[in-house]
Amino acid sequence: MIVIHAKIETNAGTADALKSAVATMEQASRAEAGCNEYTFTTALNAPNTIVVVEEWHSLDALKAHFATPHMAAFNAAMQKHPPKGVVVKMFEAKEIPFPPT
Repeated sequence: MIVIHAKIETNAGTADALKSAVATMEQASRAEAGCNEYTFTTALNAPNTIVVVEEWHSLDALKAHFATPHMAAFNAAMQKHPPKGVVVKMFEAKEIPFPPT
């Protein structure tokens, strides 16, 4: 499983536009083959911070995601409303039972 954790620091004037773009991306991505989870939220104490958590079945599924029209639309929104910063971390993960024994 591939897990993505992204943090987008927006500007106060562009936060709503980027949140809208991420909401569209979230809905379209969840419908993709290979997408296990795609969720975004804003930080409770930092409303201009968008956090995105994604889970993909495989690296191939993630690569296919990068080629979708909704990814291109999201990238266009990011260019139109540049955030202050973006940090994206990608992990290859193996699910383990919770709680650990």
